Amino acid sequence: MTDAERRSRASEAFFGRRKGKPLRERQAQHLQTVLPVLKVDLSAPAPADITTLYDFPPNRMRLEIGFGGGEHLIHRAQETPDTAFIGVEPFVNSMAKLIGSIEETGARNIRLYDDDATVLLDWLPAASIDQIDLLYPDPWPKKKHWKRRFVSKVNLDRFARVLKPGGLFCFASDIDTYVNWTLMHCGSHPAFVWTAENAVDWLTPFAGWPGTRYEAKAKREGRKSAYLTFRRL
Repeated sequence: MTDAERRSRASEAFFGRRKGKPLRERQAQHLQTVLPVLKVDLSAPAPADITTLYDFPPNRMRLEIGFGGGEHLIHRAQETPDTAFIGVEPFVNSMAKLIGSIEETGARNIRLYDDDATVLLDWLPAASIDQIDLLYPDPWPKKKHWKRRFVSKVNLDRFARVLKPGGLFCFASDIDTYVNWTLMHCGSHPAFVWTAENAVDWLTPFAGWPGTRYEAKAKREGRKSAYLTFRRL
């Protein structure tokens, strides 16, 4: 994306507010001391081999965009310690919460980015990521705000560039219009194919799914979730 294109949608950010209630002292300290160590530094060119960001040789690279409370990301990091993760979350309180979980569990296979995911996607080397997770993203339910939904032609182009051939894009939402939106956009994109063979496939949570607070809220409010998996051709 050119600088002009990026400026043209500066008021159409894919995320909302950046900060909520005041952080506890320890959380604030984590942001000052731990985040700089784990944060992906985009001021330098991306390494040809993205796995060199880690102090071990990972078998897979996985990117989670908008990790929210971090329940899923920390679960996956502990579940598959030989996989390297990059977690993106602009919301300060959520970032502080995840860093607390990283400190508590000792997970060493997570790197972080606390700003616009599109900038990170543009920085990453081509064909460097095995899986991208976009789980319960902000649905921007009003039609006038649909342009702010993260799933779009331009962002699917970004996904296609950084995903390895055969790599996966996993999407979960409880909002029917966003599920249909994602199916439509991925269905019309030449780089992706939906892997579902029947309704059970997209109504069943992903393997090893730990659940999230957003999913729990949806269930309490009577909404069903869809779990979509697309493969990079």
